[in-house]
Formats: sequence, C-alpha cells, structure tokens
Amino acid sequence: MLALATIVVDMLNDFVKEKGVLRCDRAKRIIPKIRRLISISRRKKIPIIYANDAHTLLDKEVELWGPHAIAGTWGSKVINELKPRKGDLVVEKRRYSAYYDTTLDHLLKQLDVNTIILTGILTHVCIQHTAADAYFRNYKIIVPIDCVEATTEDDHLRGIDLMKKLYAAEVVKLDKLIKRFSEV
Repeated sequence: MLALATIVVDMLNDFVKEKGVLRCDRAKRIIPKIRRLISISRRKKIPIIYANDAHTLLDKEVELWGPHAIAGTWGSKVINELKPRKGDLVVEKRRYSAYYDTTLDHLLKQLDVNTIILTGILTHVCIQHTAADAYFRNYKIIVPIDCVEATTEDDHLRGIDLMKKLYAAEVVKLDKLIKRFSEV
C-alpha cells in the first residue's frame, strides 16, 4: 500500500519572482497545478513537506551560482501562492538534494511514508538529485510531469528521462494521479 507525502521543492521568491541568475520563468506555469495537488493532499491527509534552499554565504552552491535563497531573506521564502499552512512541514536545505544533511528522511520515516510525490523546480537539478537520494533510500518516486519545471524544455525533459531510467520514477500527468487518489 502506498503511504504518500507531497514534497514541494524550491518554489521560492528568488527562483520564481526575482530577476536573478537562477530565476525560472517557466515555474509560473506549474503554480496552479502544484496548488491543486496541495489542496487535494490536504483533503486526503497526505503530508505536505516543503524542501527549501536556505543558504549561507559560505555554501558551495552560493560559491558556484552566486548569492541566492539566503536563509532568513524574502528570497528564501515560499511564494505566496503556495506558502505553507499550519500542519505542513518545512525542511531547509543547503544542497540540491532535499535529503542531503536535512531531516527529510527522518520525517518521512516518522510519517511511515514509502512513496514521495515530487513537485517544484528545477527538474534536472534539485528534483533529480532529490529523486536520486529517495531511490537510494528505497522510496517509490512519483513525478507529476506538469508539477515540475526547468529553465528550458531540454533541461526539463532530460531530468524527467533520467529520473525514469535511473531511479524508476513514475512520471504521470497530475490529472491521472488525482484520478488514482479518488479511487482510494
């Protein structure tokens, strides 16, 4: 039996609203789909976990990409359209993967989750690295293709392809996933 958690990765002001080097203009198109999935997850009592970059100026990613999503700043906050509510969980990360040096795995084990639904940005970076670490920890991975995005279509599709081939991710349209929820 599937024990699900919905994970929202890096839907932050710096990446969606700011005009910085890591802005993903294509992220705007997935906001309504993620909002819909969050709403259904809440109704179905599926835990929602936000995995957010929260960097210090000493982080390797800041060294590589420049300052972004600095902990405690407006840029590191989830966009208003998707912001967490009471009962949602938040994991701060300092690397691409939501598992690396965070409490995510511990939280999922406490919740008896065996399957994660990955949403957010960037498909070929943070989503893909999180999928890899989930796979290495024996989680089933579901990626609603219309709830993840990258800065280019090529990057998006490359990330999707790698997750399917290397991590056995089930890639599905949100409507199909929601239909499965209604059958439970």
